[in-house]
Amino acid sequence: MKIGVVGLGYVGLPLAISFAEREFDVVGFDLSERRVRELCEGIDRSGEISKERILRAGVKFTSSLKDLSDRNVFIVTVPTPIDEHKIPDLSLVKSASEMISKVLKKGAIVVYESTVYPGVTEEVCVPILEKGSGLKHLVDFHVGYSPERVNPGDKEHTLEKIVKVVAGDTPEITEFLADMYGKIIEAGVFKASSIKVAEAAKVIENVQRDLNIALMNELAMLFRTMGIPTKDVLEAASTKWNFLKFYPGLVGGHCIGVDPYYLTYKAQEMGHHPEVILAGRRVNDGMGKYVARELVKELVNLNHTLKGAKVLIMGFTFKENVKDFRNTRVVDIVNELKEFALNPVVWDPIVDKKDVFREYGCFEMVSTAEELQGGFAGIVLAVPHRDFSKVSLRYLRKLCLPEPVPVMFDVRWFFNEEEAKREGFHYVSL
Repeated sequence: MKIGVVGLGYVGLPLAISFAEREFDVVGFDLSERRVRELCEGIDRSGEISKERILRAGVKFTSSLKDLSDRNVFIVTVPTPIDEHKIPDLSLVKSASEMISKVLKKGAIVVYESTVYPGVTEEVCVPILEKGSGLKHLVDFHVGYSPERVNPGDKEHTLEKIVKVVAGDTPEITEFLADMYGKIIEAGVFKASSIKVAEAAKVIENVQRDLNIALMNELAMLFRTMGIPTKDVLEAASTKWNFLKFYPGLVGGHCIGVDPYYLTYKAQEMGHHPEVILAGRRVNDGMGKYVARELVKELVNLNHTLKGAKVLIMGFTFKENVKDFRNTRVVDIVNELKEFALNPVVWDPIVDKKDVFREYGCFEMVSTAEELQGGFAGIVLAVPHRDFSKVSLRYLRKLCLPEPVPVMFDVRWFFNEEEAKREGFHYVSL
């Protein structure tokens, strides 16, 4: 087997490294010459794979298509985002298929790991592969699907320790993929009955999480209105053995905040209106604005002057301890505070400000505590990065105005409420 991994992000890089470590012949391809150049030097800007491991594995990193010309197994791990209208954007999967078709040979297998709605592999990608290669599916080449289950920043549930679902276009290809992935997956392989089943399984994994978090968010809004601490309610409810432990918060990223729209798009295309799934999405998509508005209410109640008031937002990425800020909902807090004429200042110690500005435009942002000028009327702990555990509430209080009382909006229950109050904060949370 000569494996070509197309797309070297959070999914593709660990996969390429893991296969190479098991002495497979692996070429890792990415269109970004910068990404390829850094990986050749052992640098993974996402911080997921160490320099030593990258250099030791022996993957050939490239952005030249000719380096894939001798591959007989292709694994596609490109992003599948949504556009501004929440419509699935399959452009990268399509372009990857087009590119592979130019080097596809008889007997080759193309495996897709990108999250898609049921039917994309066989109904969208196969025709592209056939057209570009002149080969016939099921006669000259085969396809398969094995959904990625990478959890960025998680050092416990790594690629090798998560059960891998595989499906091929024939029983024989399913067995082939089970054997291939079985060489690197310690947790075992599950053989799905069809490619569409595997595609659907991937989508609903995140739909389920999305809906459960949406329920917690709605309950948090309800309990806040009722004056009941959500954290206390969940602690009490969790004492029952079958209570599912989900928590309220901002739901962003390239999986939970995106994948449900792939399923709802396909459902609506087939004439079915997925009410529950879309309702959950509406709740979660609105949480950034909700946090901002609740903060504004608290500031008004405490007699703060809103216009020009400075608010410190701690964390900008879509989840803690991960550099990825794709589809972060923290930006909704920033934009909503601006609508109220407040001055938000974002503090995130692990992201590259230039990358953020390229994606979202410029706003005041710092990387270190030394850059903070103080004078804040409120603080929002949006993303509980590990680095923030080194920051004391006393230090944060000194960054705030002496009066009126500053607001600490602790989205993720990161700080101790009683301690925050002792330090002089008006503490609120979801």
